[in-house]
Order: sequence, then C-alpha cells, then structure tokens
Amino acid sequence: MADKVCLGMITTAHGIKGEVRVRAFTADPRALCDYGPLTDERGRVLKLKLRGQPKGEMMVAAIEGIADRNAAEAMRNTRLFVDRAALPMPNESEFYHADLIGLRAETPEAVVLGVVVGLQNFGAGDLLEVMPVGKSANRDIVFVSFSSDSVPEVDIPGGRLVVAPGFWLGDADGAKPDDGLEEEESGSAS
Repeated sequence: MADKVCLGMITTAHGIKGEVRVRAFTADPRALCDYGPLTDERGRVLKLKLRGQPKGEMMVAAIEGIADRNAAEAMRNTRLFVDRAALPMPNESEFYHADLIGLRAETPEAVVLGVVVGLQNFGAGDLLEVMPVGKSANRDIVFVSFSSDSVPEVDIPGGRLVVAPGFWLGDADGAKPDDGLEEEESGSAS
C-alpha cells in the first residue's frame, strides 16, 4: 500500500444513527476529507461527511450507506487511506509516517539498531516503534521518542534514521549496514 497514506481511523460508533468517531492523523482534523476519496484497507471508497467541531484529533462523521449503530460498530478500527499523489510534499522537517516505516534505525556510527515498524502517540509525543536486530532481536519492540533531540537525522532516500546516544533503550550491539540486514529483511518477507 505504498501509494496510499493513512490519514485516520474509525475508532467507534457514535450514537444510534450510524455515525462514527474518527481519529484524524492530519494536522487539522477538519482536513481529513480534503485530499480526495478515502478508502479502507481493501480499497473500498468511503464517503465521509464530518459533523461538528473536532475535539483534539477526534471528529464525528457520517458514512454514506451506514445508517445504524450496528453497521457503524462494524466499521470500528477501519483505517482511512488517501492516494499519496493527492498529498502535498512535506516541509523539510516534516515526514509522513508512511515514509518512516521500514527505515533502518542506526547509531551515529552507522550500527544498525533495528527497523522502524510503526509510530505511536500515547499522549506524550510521537514514538517510533523499532524492531531490534542483533542481541536485542529477542526483544519485541523498542520505543524511541521521535524528536529532533532523539532522532537528529532522517534520511528517507538513504533508508535510515539516526538515533542519538542515550535514547536507545535496547542493546546497542546491532549490525553494520553490510552485515546482511537487507538479506535478512527480504528473506523474512517471502
């Protein structure tokens, strides 16, 4: 789904008339529908009509064809995607989450710590989810704060980002970029 970017997620039903609560990942939650048709993971087009004012990143929306609470509940956890081409280019210090997924997390000395597998925000700021390599590989996930202090360099064309010393909570015994990490990654995908 590299040509799609997730802009939001339906979190739950709202009321009894088929409305839903949507968590928007856009800077302005009211802009959720401004980039063209939204689709779900299967490519089904969902026509949303936003209702009222946002509360934080949450909006209430009606979905064409959804008329009752049961149908709205069935939409729970549906991610909402838009075509990547419809989005503006991010500013120099901004990134689409989709662009960060799959980047190698490295030390300043180019020791690979792991691979970014997701981003989360539990209320205190963005966190990178990194799947460790090396001796840390037996750990499930390591979270790294995503700020300019903790991640001073993001090189999307180079497929890497740098984690500053002191911000990696796993073992720093990863692999050098030429230690077969790419072969290991591509081998696990088949």
